[in-house]
Amino acid sequence: MEPLEIFIVETTEPSEAKAYESIMKDIISELAFVRTIGRIKVRIRPEDSLFMMAIVLRSGLPPIKAKEISSTELDRPGSKVVITVTDEKTIPQFLEKLWTQFGRANVIQPQRNLIEVISDDLEATEDSIGDIVVDDPEKSLRERLADMAIRATPEGFRIRYHSLDDGKFIFVASEDTMQQEWIDEARVMLEDLTGDDVNGSSA
Repeated sequence: MEPLEIFIVETTEPSEAKAYESIMKDIISELAFVRTIGRIKVRIRPEDSLFMMAIVLRSGLPPIKAKEISSTELDRPGSKVVITVTDEKTIPQFLEKLWTQFGRANVIQPQRNLIEVISDDLEATEDSIGDIVVDDPEKSLRERLADMAIRATPEGFRIRYHSLDDGKFIFVASEDTMQQEWIDEARVMLEDLTGDDVNGSSA
């Protein structure tokens, strides 16, 4: 695994710290988060049935708009807008967005990377297509980060909280009822990670 900027695992059971650290490294590697995560801090307090994680991602992930991964042209005889998609992996999401906005009957895919949208107002349709958000990486990342955190959580810790905002993620899990003070503590961990004065071991 490539080195993270900061990688800290804290536990009140020092003999278990290396094991948790190894588990975290394996999960980060398996889920291909090595290049995404810049800083991570994990705190485990078995006596409180508490697992906390704070992560700072390496960079922000802005939404991808249609005009960034496609070009459009008007086909006036056919009264349609012809879209050429340059990023093929986004085609399924792109089609779903077009179906939602224009209706399935008005969206045709004659070739893998060509999509046609039938319209009576071609200019307005072309303008609106360019601003469609085809993919929101932060939304999918939120789900993947939560999956990673759950995989790292001790078995039985089924009461969970997580949030992702502006590339900063916190996760709290316990066997017991979630407490606001735990969430607040995780936020302090996150603040520690974003500051320059970070204590603990790193790898």
